[in-house]
Amino acid sequence: MKKGNVFFKIGFVVLMIGLLMIAPACSKKAKVDTSDQYPQAQGPSEEELARRAQMEREQEALRLKQAALQQFENEDVYFNFDDSTLTPEAIEVLNQKAAWLRENSDATVTVEGHCDERGTNEYNIALGERRAQSIVSFLVNAGISSSQLKAVSYGEEKPAVMGNDESAWAKNRRGHFVVN
Repeated sequence: MKKGNVFFKIGFVVLMIGLLMIAPACSKKAKVDTSDQYPQAQGPSEEELARRAQMEREQEALRLKQAALQQFENEDVYFNFDDSTLTPEAIEVLNQKAAWLRENSDATVTVEGHCDERGTNEYNIALGERRAQSIVSFLVNAGISSSQLKAVSYGEEKPAVMGNDESAWAKNRRGHFVVN
């Protein structure tokens, strides 16, 4: 056998033995402890859950308060033609408004008296004033502080509905409420 072939065969055998020794070491994955770097995900603490629940309760209370305020401002009381006497329907609405004002004693409200377009401007301003004052008187008699209430008349100047028929006029003969 030639000398070169022997070295070649010996080199080949040594190489193969080396590969066989390295192969098992490569197949096993080393386990690395990453617990310090990436802590296990945990749920929120009891304090965090309590804080979240409190925030949800506060948001719901605020939503309900805002809805009650919108209802208070958007619900008008209506009057008959050329009259400032409160109707039974108006009294029912005003009782609800009195309850809201008692719960919100820091609120101040402007009661606006409005009229339909019939009659002179001067007459309608005076009629609107009587309507606003009848509402304020009712609320004061229901236990609301007069310092919470202010009356103003717009007469026919701010109609709720445009039109020249009874349905439009009926919507314009009203007391409107604005929380300041």
